[in-house]
Amino acid sequence: MNNLNIVLIEPQIPQNTGNISRTCAVTGAILHLIRPYGFVITDKNLKRAGLDYWDKLEIHEYDSFEEFKLKNSGEFYFFTTKGKKVYSDEFYPADKPVYIIFGREDKGIDEDILHDNYNRCVRLPMRNELRSLNLSNTVAIATYEVLRQWDFPDLQRQGSLRDYTDF
Repeated sequence: MNNLNIVLIEPQIPQNTGNISRTCAVTGAILHLIRPYGFVITDKNLKRAGLDYWDKLEIHEYDSFEEFKLKNSGEFYFFTTKGKKVYSDEFYPADKPVYIIFGREDKGIDEDILHDNYNRCVRLPMRNELRSLNLSNTVAIATYEVLRQWDFPDLQRQGSLRDYTDF
């Protein structure tokens, strides 16, 4: 069973959410979306970015972060440019649900939430003069770090050439 959960608080850009949904589908992670969104969930850009994986994806929706917290338990990690710890230095336990949480593309996670959870705030290292990495890229990096620590459970680890049998 995959215990990895990706949480988006108030996502604003449908293409990012579509790309993240595809990451969830190919890794088996569960996607949690917290309203309000900056788009309609049926937005064609959202669907296009997720391609044909929507039926392979588990999605839960919430009206607030408080509702999300009431309905879920496990280890929460908040990805933010304001974190003091590097995401790859953190240990993500495989024996309980892990929630990697991301904020809006334009504002990040509310500082009240960060303050209340500051020991669980992590960041990707980046240059000081630049604001941040794209949300869907950050989610992919974080997702694969957690899965790497777990030795990529239930994921195919080797590919093959379609037209050549001698490889």
